[in-house]
Amino acid sequence: MNEMDKATLTEDIRTALRMIIDPEIGKNIVDLGLVYDIVVEEGGVVYVTMTTTTRFCPATDFLKEAVQACVWYVPGVEYAEVRLTYEPPWTPQMMLDVA
Repeated sequence: MNEMDKATLTEDIRTALRMIIDPEIGKNIVDLGLVYDIVVEEGGVVYVTMTTTTRFCPATDFLKEAVQACVWYVPGVEYAEVRLTYEPPWTPQMMLDVA
């Protein structure tokens, strides 16, 4: 998988993740800035680093499982792992203008 293929797959994943709506805010997790990083490695191995709006967000498990399932369904993904982080802490300034 060359760098162009990895970049295309990263964008496909980002597009797919826009279908996941934060149940508290009602906007998608990408535009909210909850997805910090998407790393595509050789063989379709994908690591998504994300956060939630607060450390003890009641939707944490739902969001993490939704991201995992969503990424698995993107063509070209052979393995997906979701990593949750709170560094840096999420703030409303991380939201894209469309959110």
